[in-house]
Amino acid sequence: MTGKPGRTARGGAQTSAGDLLDLVRSGQAVTRGALQQLTGLSRATVGQRLDRLFRAGWLREGAGGPVDSPLGGRPAITLEFDGSHAVVLAADLDTRHARAALLTLTGEILAERAGALVVEDGPEVVLAGLGRWFAELLTETGHAPESVCGIGLGVPGPVDSGTGRVVQPPMMSGWDGYDIRGRLSRAFTEYAGARTGAGAGAGARTGTGTGTGTGTDTGIGPVPVFVDNDANLMAYGEQRTGYQDCRAFVLVKVSTGIGAGVVVDGAIYRGVDGGAGDLGHIRVGTEALCRCGSYGCLAAVASGGAVARRLTEAGVPAASGSDVRELLAAGHPEAAALARDAGRQVGDVLATVVTLLNPGVLMIAGDLAGTPFLTGVRELLYQRALPRSTAHLDVVTARLGERAGLIGAGAMVVEHLYAPERVEERLAALGV
Repeated sequence: MTGKPGRTARGGAQTSAGDLLDLVRSGQAVTRGALQQLTGLSRATVGQRLDRLFRAGWLREGAGGPVDSPLGGRPAITLEFDGSHAVVLAADLDTRHARAALLTLTGEILAERAGALVVEDGPEVVLAGLGRWFAELLTETGHAPESVCGIGLGVPGPVDSGTGRVVQPPMMSGWDGYDIRGRLSRAFTEYAGARTGAGAGAGARTGTGTGTGTGTDTGIGPVPVFVDNDANLMAYGEQRTGYQDCRAFVLVKVSTGIGAGVVVDGAIYRGVDGGAGDLGHIRVGTEALCRCGSYGCLAAVASGGAVARRLTEAGVPAASGSDVRELLAAGHPEAAALARDAGRQVGDVLATVVTLLNPGVLMIAGDLAGTPFLTGVRELLYQRALPRSTAHLDVVTARLGERAGLIGAGAMVVEHLYAPERVEERLAALGV
């Protein structure tokens, strides 16, 4: 997980060690000389602040880079973010199954688990299951609980960005307002064991919110947990790994429900309280009853669950979007026809989305993300949207597959814990 596009830090004495780390992680300045030039700090001050990062184990020296001086001399030693000093746990929860992984700070998946976890069984059961998986991942890779600096979780419902809790989720009965972060942190401790000693990720501030952890992250107390909507994290993972130059990126997940994640200038756009991207509950003028209790929602007629119901009515048994995906993979003609029709209905709505946001990439992901559905989307999108809105638009399918949410969840944790202001807090907690 490389740093997001960083800001230019030129604040003299106000430029902190966290700012220097941000410049190194983003690639804006990777030598001592470049840091001096970009920040205006003296050589001694840069050295002192880098020394704190070296002592924390967050920076390391790399190979020689370009010569800093126009007069020549030896190549400058490059600076690198040392992603080996801690690890991240991530999970992506769907309605009927889940995935979990252990990742490095740079986004490499070291080990993963996948299996049945049904959200309707309730948060106690599901989060305990994730805690057990996390402990197994640590055992499998030989990592101690103290090495985990944070946990990221994606859920199939709207997450309040001020509290980190899901709010009136149509597909997560029993989860509304539940303290997911607190319970998952406790489940991790129950199954992985108490964290003792000085951990790798010291000093994250206790508080609330989508991007704030539940503990102090000193390696001793509860591990900080971060929660966001699954489509948001899928979009974040895909944009960061394959489309970093795309300033406006939209991912639409079509599985049991329909949701979208939007990344603008490298950051997830959540709206005022986490409700952005809830495409599945846009009214499309039908009388179909949606799981949210309303009639005429897009998800009621064009989601994987809706296609599964139509297949069942046609004599082809299908219980969920994942069953539809299997039928599509097998080339089932009725499934393909219904998926294409669903794509047309989603494409009609996406014409408005594209006109409003003018994205460079529109990515289709989830159970229905395949040729029939994508064909239907393109048919209506290009028919209804103005040519100006689609002139520079790429409509594609997901590249990371089922790992997108895991990679996005891991990146969410890292970007929060290594943000400049958090770095200062954590360095102070480490005593460096």
